[in-house]
Order: sequence, then structure tokens, then C-alpha cells
Amino acid sequence: MEDKWFNKTVQETEQNLETNINTGLTQEQISKKLAKYGLNELQAQKKKSLFVKFLEQFKDFMIIVLIFAAIISGAISIAQGEAITDSIIILVVVIVNSIIGVAQEAKAEKSLEALQKLSGHEAKVIREGNYTNFPGFYGFLFRNADTLPLSSNTRTMIKFMQAADTILKRGDFILIYPEQSLWWNYEKPKPLKNGAYKIATRSNVPVIPIFITMKDSNIIGEDGFPIKEYYVHIEKPIYPDVTLSEKENVEKMKNENFEVWKNIYEEFYGIPLEYTTVKEEVNEEI
Repeated sequence: MEDKWFNKTVQETEQNLETNINTGLTQEQISKKLAKYGLNELQAQKKKSLFVKFLEQFKDFMIIVLIFAAIISGAISIAQGEAITDSIIILVVVIVNSIIGVAQEAKAEKSLEALQKLSGHEAKVIREGNYTNFPGFYGFLFRNADTLPLSSNTRTMIKFMQAADTILKRGDFILIYPEQSLWWNYEKPKPLKNGAYKIATRSNVPVIPIFITMKDSNIIGEDGFPIKEYYVHIEKPIYPDVTLSEKENVEKMKNENFEVWKNIYEEFYGIPLEYTTVKEEVNEEI
């Protein structure tokens, strides 16, 4: 018996679909379901040619009656030695009607395609506990900027590293977007992680340090505070040293990157870079 999903509770639906409402599907489950069911999309039908559409107009019962009427009228007129004017008029009407029918059908198809483009085809999806579709500007970047999402799944991260290596070796760039260091309007350089430098070392490509500074503008916002002005500093590339090990390169490039950020900070703000927090040693692995 076919499942009547509208009669099921959330818990029953969750159980039947073998998912979790809070964390979503794992990458392994996604792979299995894709192999079993395929993509969740409708197969587009092959479009008919104008000639086929024109011929299909003659399937209509009234058109068939008119054609027979034209043939009979023409046969009678010929037998009586009269002109076949009536038959010609009927056939012209039939042909013009068919042309109008094809034109209206084509116009209706274009209108439907336009409506489909206007209608939303996006859904917020949870994968391994993370949203893969975000609203607003960040969502636009994720959908259109060739984003490579991180994952807690080991097999997915192996594919991530392979994809990163392929992208870098063909001469493209990867912007490392460190989510954990997004501290709102925090001016000092944030703690650096090893990941970007490992990727650069393994692919033998440089890291380009990018640092954002900010200051109050002369414009007052609706909250009564000055609106911030942001300055993006793009510095010289830092290259891995082929004579060093991966671990040595990671430390070397990370320290050089931090020194670049430190110099930008002190030159822009005119004060020495100092931290009031205690730095803890963290063992980082990829």
C-alpha cells in the first residue's frame, strides 16, 4: 500500500525516511540513497518540433470533420463541373486554425518556462548537522561561488582535499573562510589554523595573506553609532619551501602570514599589537 505521508507524524516520517530531524543525513546515507533512487528531479521531456506540433492539430475531431467536408464538397463540385471554392475556403480555415494553434501552444510553453524560473526551487537542507543552503548574501556565495564545504565525515574530507588539489593545480584560487574566527568587528589578527598552509604545502602553491581593517566613518547609522568603513589589504604571496618538510612549511608560512597581519595592524591603527587573553597550545590534525 502506498504511504500516505500527510497522515504520518513527524516522528513516523523521520523513522520511515531513515533520517534525523536535527542532524539530517550523513554523507554515507546520501550516497546510498542516490545510488538507489537517483536525483530528486523530474526528467524533462524532449521538446516537439514545430512540424510535429502542426500535424498534431489535425487530430482534433472538428478538424477531421472539416477536412472530410472539404473533400466531399470538392468531389461534388468537380462532378458537377463547378468551382471548388468552398473546399479551398474550408482547407484554408483549417490550415490557418492549425497555425494559430501551434503559435498559442508555443506561447503557453514559454509562459510556463518563465513561471518555473520565477518559482522557488530551493530548500534549506541539513547535512551532517550543517546547513548547506544559507539565506541572503552568504547563501548567494555558497550557491554561486564554487564553495567547498567542510565535513566531519572522513571520506568527504578526503574528497575535499582531492578537489582542493585539483583546483589549485589548474591555476585557480581557493579562499579559506575561517568560520571560527568570525568575531564581529574584531580588529586584531585572529588565531591562525594549520589547514590552509597544509593545503598550500601539499599542492606546492602560495598563500596570499588578506587582512581587513576598519574605522568609524562620519556617517551615523540608525542605531546612533558611526557606520564602519572596511579596508581590504591583499599582500604578497607566501610560498612553501620545497627543501622543508610539510610540518616545517606549515609553521614557517603560518608565522610569516601572522607577521604580515601584525605589520598591517600596527601601521593602520598606529599601536602595537597586544593580546590580553592567554594562548593555549592546541594539537591540530587534518
